[in-house]
Amino acid sequence: MAKRKHGEGSVYQRKDGRWVAEIRLENGKKKQLYRKSEKEANVALRKALHEQEQGTLVTSPQQTLKMYLEQWLEQVHKPSVHSVGTYYTYRIVIQKHIIPSLGHIRLQRLTPQQVQAFYASKLHEGLSQKRVKSIHAVLHRALENAVKWNLIGRNVCDLVNPPIPKRHEIQPLTWEQAQRLLKAAHDHKLEALLTVAITTGMRRGELLGLHWQDIDLKTGSLQVRRSVNRIGKHGLVVSEPKTTRSRRKITLPAFVIDILKQHRVRQQEMKEKAVDLWRETDIVFCNLYGGYIEPSNLHEWFKKLLKSAELPNIRFHDLRHSAATILLGMGVHPKVVQELLGHSNISTTMDIYSHVLPSMQQEAMGRMDDLFKQ
Repeated sequence: MAKRKHGEGSVYQRKDGRWVAEIRLENGKKKQLYRKSEKEANVALRKALHEQEQGTLVTSPQQTLKMYLEQWLEQVHKPSVHSVGTYYTYRIVIQKHIIPSLGHIRLQRLTPQQVQAFYASKLHEGLSQKRVKSIHAVLHRALENAVKWNLIGRNVCDLVNPPIPKRHEIQPLTWEQAQRLLKAAHDHKLEALLTVAITTGMRRGELLGLHWQDIDLKTGSLQVRRSVNRIGKHGLVVSEPKTTRSRRKITLPAFVIDILKQHRVRQQEMKEKAVDLWRETDIVFCNLYGGYIEPSNLHEWFKKLLKSAELPNIRFHDLRHSAATILLGMGVHPKVVQELLGHSNISTTMDIYSHVLPSMQQEAMGRMDDLFKQ
């Protein structure tokens, strides 16, 4: 049988049931595209031959997973995300976890068994199920792009079982407990920060990234424009909100405006004490010298306040849940709570706070009873 020439191809079925569209490249080597059916393979063959003719066919399937991930991270992922923090998080996952374990494997030779074993090894090392699930998300996203580029015929991450994280049981404060916390924080350096946290449900990074230019004390509103988080060796990283929903406007209660005005006066006193060490940064909740507060320091101060108020040892993030739970318990519409928290869709809000709904339904039915009973 005559040897196929450059620009020719064929379709055949493997013993494992997969169909292969195979073409010969200019260098004499073959490029194989794996598909589920003969029809899909024929379509892939025609497309590949057209791309080869146009000079757009990807012809480097021999690269390792390490080579591909590094290229994808810098050339595809980095330009596509708004948040610098998201990019750094992906880079840490790829460099610290994926590449050391799987980076040496050729991209096309990566198997579901290898990926599944990789996840198992990470769990054995002591990583949480949630952490391994996040590693899976990064690898899956990167390989989806490899499928789109025709470097591989399938995403092996679709064929594995990533760990299912145990759902963290949220511990929201009741409105009475929230009042007790704010009472304990009276005249404390965290008073204003905790007040804004409990009334708005803002994330820790959003609170730490808040600038005075983001707050309009006259109209009683603020804009969420950035987030500050510590990311490994990169230190404190300032980034834009992850989604357009996260970049939001929040209306503030009058008493919060008053507390922020008092906080600004105290901040001016801090500035006068710091003298030449003060940095003009416009940060609302700053350290003694005007810079960003370290999340670890905030964590320590918060835990001490909880203890002094004799409250449960909750996470700082549970203040966000407290705000949502209190608002829903007050009868505020879930759509308003969704917009306040910056959730992408209302289903996220309803799923997280489903525990509040039964009491809301009971109250609604009680009102219905009052309305219609004879």
